[in-house]
Amino acid sequence: MAYSLISKRIRWVTFIYMVLVSHSCNAFYLPGSYMRTYSPGEEIYAKVNSLTSIETELPFSYYSLPYCKPHGGIKKSAENLGELLMGDQIDNSPYRFRMNINESVFLCTTSPLSEHEVKLLKQRTRDLYQVNMILDNLPAMRYAQQNGVKYQWTGFPVGTTPPNSNDDYIINHLKFSILVHEYEGTGVEIIGTGEEGMGVISEADKKKASGFEIVGFEVIPCSVKYDPEVMAKLHIYDNVTSLNCPLELDKSQIIREQERVSFTYEVEFVKSDIKWPSRWDAYLKMEGARVHWFSILNSLMVIFFLAGIVFVIFLRTVRRDLTRYEELDKEAQAQMNEELSGWKLVVGDVFREPNHSKLLCVMIGDGVQITGMAVVTIVFAAFGFMSPASRGMLLTGMIILYLFLGTTAGYVAVRLWRTIKGTSDGWKSVCWSVSCFFPGIIFVILTALNFILWGSKSTGAIPISLYFILLLLWFCISVPLTILGGLLGTRAEPIQYPVRTNQIPREIPGRKYPSWLLVLGAGTLPFGTLFIELFFILASIWLGRFYYVFGFLLVVLLLLVIVCAEVSVVLTYMHLCVEDWQWWWKAFYASGSVSLYVFLYSINYLVFDLQSLSGPVSAVLYLGYSLIMAIAIMLSTGTIGFLTSFYFVHYLFSSVKID
Repeated sequence: MAYSLISKRIRWVTFIYMVLVSHSCNAFYLPGSYMRTYSPGEEIYAKVNSLTSIETELPFSYYSLPYCKPHGGIKKSAENLGELLMGDQIDNSPYRFRMNINESVFLCTTSPLSEHEVKLLKQRTRDLYQVNMILDNLPAMRYAQQNGVKYQWTGFPVGTTPPNSNDDYIINHLKFSILVHEYEGTGVEIIGTGEEGMGVISEADKKKASGFEIVGFEVIPCSVKYDPEVMAKLHIYDNVTSLNCPLELDKSQIIREQERVSFTYEVEFVKSDIKWPSRWDAYLKMEGARVHWFSILNSLMVIFFLAGIVFVIFLRTVRRDLTRYEELDKEAQAQMNEELSGWKLVVGDVFREPNHSKLLCVMIGDGVQITGMAVVTIVFAAFGFMSPASRGMLLTGMIILYLFLGTTAGYVAVRLWRTIKGTSDGWKSVCWSVSCFFPGIIFVILTALNFILWGSKSTGAIPISLYFILLLLWFCISVPLTILGGLLGTRAEPIQYPVRTNQIPREIPGRKYPSWLLVLGAGTLPFGTLFIELFFILASIWLGRFYYVFGFLLVVLLLLVIVCAEVSVVLTYMHLCVEDWQWWWKAFYASGSVSLYVFLYSINYLVFDLQSLSGPVSAVLYLGYSLIMAIAIMLSTGTIGFLTSFYFVHYLFSSVKID
């Protein structure tokens, strides 16, 4: 009785809370970012992320360079699993802004630059490193105009190197424009944040909710030579004269030994009509949007057309064969069996155990896990739950989903194992292999890459503490859940074969060409659905662009699943028609071979689109991460193709009358 009363109370509290939420939300703004209003004069401090470059792909800490440090010391922001794995290191900074107060401020003057500091500054400048600054969760953005075209970047360079010059100049003066939107709280409002939880503001707190929202954060970087003797007399946050960025090199701050660099900044608050939910629109505008739209739509139509033709022809052929066979009486069937050729002749061998059956079960289990993770992640992202404001959320969500989908992987692998072997013996070994196969490959590759990053002193290196966390997640969550799934798989009914397998295997006729050529060629059709979207994904990962067209990606993923299934089924049917009953691995690699083309395309992208990528270290890192992506795609697409082919073969031979 007491339990039912408590249960009812919980339901009522939940209902009232949901009503409050629904009435308070004037616009639908998804979690991951939170609204914060500031009163005039309120202090706001910017944060700094790791220095990044599209030339090296090695992130470094902001304070690895001789920049001004905050008074209270450097404090790291709380980072999620995804941020740590991506090499983000968000620290506090001395850059202070006061809401709606325009000012020009002095920060600090460095000690005379040492030889090591000069070498480091020059190297980071020549490698095109960018400083990534964040204010109210918005990255700093800068604009430039070339040949009448307006370009935008996030961050600003460490320094500049003029053409035909051996001298480098440090960026030491920043001109900030902060776009603000005046907001007045009305009724009940919800303010939520990933760090501070979620709170409800009542009518009595309306004045607290009113204020200014930050809806834009723009920066113009300058290099200015100051008199160190004059600047040494100033203290932090003292006012200095506002200035324009000098164009003459003799008025810019050169990077050389014994130079003392003074850092200053100025800020201007600009009222804007941009509202809170739209403040990320400027960052999410992708270059070549029209090309993106038309290329994707063209690819979708072509693939749908080709796949439709192949599937229709295939259905008509198989159905005609089955109809002719079933219309005959038993005597005619027996006579026809002696004269038949093609797939009907391998009826006693089609379900014979394949070579390396345990490895096949393991790869199918891991493929189901990866596919489930990808589908759920992309669906959530397409509906807006993976906000770019939540750094690392996408990767964190993928890892959590992968861990908990271990149950599905164990279930599928063990059930397939029981179907092939006819017994549950060895199911624990299969579960352990499933839980260690793909994560083990990633672990080995990441460890090798991590030694390279450690040697380069990059923030992209995974800390030892994070290694232990990942191992705990692996062996304390993923492995037990996979074994639990395997246990459920032993209790599920194994799939019954519709025909008996002969004791003596049938000889496979010789062929003019090797079957692996057909298998490799089959991967080109799935790759045709993927390669355009792959270009944008690679640009987002390696060129630092935001990727937020997950709606397109969801459509491409669904299309890829359909095409992988069709290609694998057609190839399996072709092999059965030439009396090749060893279809298991061929069905897997028919669609899984798309990963080979993905990896080759990644190499092509490295050679022709990432020409600025410098040094063997950067190339090894790129190829290492590309290899992980290719292996994941192989397991996922191979699993889709195999499972479809398995059920197709099962249906095909269950439709044939066998005495």
